[in-house]
Amino acid sequence: MSQREAVAAPRNWVVHDYLQVNGGAERLVITLARGLPDFGLAVSSVYPDFSGTGDLDGVQLRTLGHGPAGLLPRVPRALLAFGRRPGVAAAHDTVIYSGLYAPLAVHGQASGARLYYCHTPPRFAFEEEESYLRRVPALARPALRLAIARYRRAWLEAVAAMDVVMTNSEHVRQRLRRHPGVDARVIYPPVDLERFRFLGQQGYYLSVARLEPNKRVERIVRAFLGMPDQELVVASGGSELERLRALAGGAPNIRFLGWVDDARLAELVGGAVAVLYVPRDEDFGISAVEAMAAGKPVIGVREGGLAESVVDGETGVLLEADPTADAIAAAVARMTPEAAAAMRPACGARARRFSRDAFLLAVAGAINEARAARDG
Repeated sequence: MSQREAVAAPRNWVVHDYLQVNGGAERLVITLARGLPDFGLAVSSVYPDFSGTGDLDGVQLRTLGHGPAGLLPRVPRALLAFGRRPGVAAAHDTVIYSGLYAPLAVHGQASGARLYYCHTPPRFAFEEEESYLRRVPALARPALRLAIARYRRAWLEAVAAMDVVMTNSEHVRQRLRRHPGVDARVIYPPVDLERFRFLGQQGYYLSVARLEPNKRVERIVRAFLGMPDQELVVASGGSELERLRALAGGAPNIRFLGWVDDARLAELVGGAVAVLYVPRDEDFGISAVEAMAAGKPVIGVREGGLAESVVDGETGVLLEADPTADAIAAAVARMTPEAAAAMRPACGARARRFSRDAFLLAVAGAINEARAARDG
């Protein structure tokens, strides 16, 4: 048992899939566990990419998975941890579930309020099921289809068992209306306005998106390969890191830093000219708000939650859906240091709508509503 687990157990828990990287979902659940009174954080596992960069100070953490984190892939490990009715959810005043697998533990919660902060409905179980099935050999598809159907049924039952469902954007709220058929409450994710600050302009443009295909960082790299006079810093990791490094081919204007800790991330955002973030159908995209909190405009895309956070022409540039490398390069050319600096006041004002205090106040209101519904 760790030092965090040795103290008296909290009366309330945030239960999240796992701490994989120092990403937006991870920072959100840590904000909940740190900012709400008498809440702990329970996860199936903590992985190396988070351990080296994430900040758990002030958080009472409990890991539910058995054995070393690398013993099983993260999804089966999470399903085992939460599908067997973990004791962390057994009898407490309030449990907030987060992620795709942690909500399955709700059926082991004997008492107390049940809330779900849904970052996204599981795409692999709904609109992208066929795409996921095509990734495996044909002989394995029937078994995978059955497994997805079983998971989908369990997830839908878990959502139906919640007293309150919260989500991170109007975009995801509409998806929740289509799939489980619930009307979720939009509570935008928080940004640490004290941590992200304007630190001048050091001449580079910054990408902080996870290096996965849906984040489309390859297009950003290709754009800068055609602009040798502009510098790109990529401060993230993921499955495409080595491929993108090879694509860059040692170009002197493109630097890959891998995952960085919170302090270094804030420093990089604060010193950039602008932040580039062009993911496909992003659920919300906290990185864009963190950029604006530092007075930095965002070169983004008019898809998903980014259309709710970035104001085109005021706090950044929103490219049309599925932008090409050439379109990204053209936006960078327009976003000169002078143009970026002119957007600084609007960026700061926009970011204040997503403050940590506003987030915690809204979640506290949802908790009170859920507790009243249980008591009533």
